[in-house]
Amino acid sequence: MPIIKSAIKRVRVEARRQKRNTITKNRYKELVKEFTALIGNGKTDEAAKLFPIVQKSLDMAVKKNLLHKNNVARKKSSLAKMLGNKPAANTETKPAAKKAPAKKEA
Repeated sequence: MPIIKSAIKRVRVEARRQKRNTITKNRYKELVKEFTALIGNGKTDEAAKLFPIVQKSLDMAVKKNLLHKNNVARKKSSLAKMLGNKPAANTETKPAAKKAPAKKEA
């Protein structure tokens, strides 16, 4: 046990933070499990309704520094792939712009 007064306070603060972080972690883990169970059972309509809630809980974990943003981006991408959502940016492809020919100096 700490003896210094500031260290004693730090232990109390960390206990409160740990409790708060555990609630957030459990929330997103339960939602991801529920989402994957729905997909596994073929209930894609219910899973589609749950998907924004799962995304929000994962984003909240990033905001609270519980998970890294790239880790969450990867998780959200794989969950969207399970659901069958295609990203909107890739649906329309633009034709490649032609390069102007290089000017020759005489």
